[in-house]
Amino acid sequence: MSDFPTITSLNELVQAALDYGRGGSMPRVAIARSAEGFVLRAGIEAFERGVAEPILVGDMDETKRIADERGLDISPFRQVHVTDDAGAVFEAVRLFREGEAQLIMKGLVPTATLLKAVLNKETGVPHGGRILSHVAVFESPVDGRLMLLTDPGVNIAPSLQRKVDILKNALDVARTLGMKEPKAAILAATEKINYPAMPATLDGDILTKMARQGQFGDAQILGPLSLDLAVSRKVAATKRFDSPVAGNADILLTPNIEAGNVLYKSLSTLCGCIMAAVVVGSRVPVVVPSRGDSDASKFHSIALASVLARRSRP
Repeated sequence: MSDFPTITSLNELVQAALDYGRGGSMPRVAIARSAEGFVLRAGIEAFERGVAEPILVGDMDETKRIADERGLDISPFRQVHVTDDAGAVFEAVRLFREGEAQLIMKGLVPTATLLKAVLNKETGVPHGGRILSHVAVFESPVDGRLMLLTDPGVNIAPSLQRKVDILKNALDVARTLGMKEPKAAILAATEKINYPAMPATLDGDILTKMARQGQFGDAQILGPLSLDLAVSRKVAATKRFDSPVAGNADILLTPNIEAGNVLYKSLSTLCGCIMAAVVVGSRVPVVVPSRGDSDASKFHSIALASVLARRSRP
């Protein structure tokens, strides 16, 4: 069970990040490559609001040009001049390894390039035996509860074993946010096992049985479960589906990246949800924003990474 104060909203998430940043102890976020207007704006906003201080890593001539075009002042921040992708991600990871940065954020580099550098066994910051996965935190448009979604951005077609690891990562995030006995729904198109036509239904059933055997610790896992049953108490009551997870899921684990990405973008674009998202599973939370993410989502993603980094310290 988590010993951390429970965070129940995105406002509380930001407040926790602000509390950690008081007294001159704002975490520093290394942005690899920094010549990207959306990311620069997010880094500066995070600094102005007291959440994190950016370290700009990349082609500084290009970064300054873009900053000037957008009226952004980057003079207060440390600048590390590197002209290529490989050098930029290496420097960002090095800054973390040497204690000069506490977070890493993707700028104008491919996500795969950055994550490969993070996982490098010799120069990166892998977490022994763990995989990387993408976790998004948002407020439910149904009832306002803080929820987690995984994996909308890293693992394409996860096997059962991968889903075990993705679920463990999400449970770690939930517990770090202070959720007591987090409830996870293993999503599929139906709550009935339909194998081999729908392999996700069998995966959900197996993960549920593993949870009953104690393999995920103090958590409640249920699958396969349709989305409406996972998030709506009204639907659960109408269908007479009796489970602590039904209508109360804290974590939504999707069957593949396509389902996860569609759900993520449905929440952000159709429902207007702010999505705070990071890649977890290494020794450093990695902020991997999309250009399509709102400024609010980028800022809250930095706040989430800050809280995870501070609460994960020994």
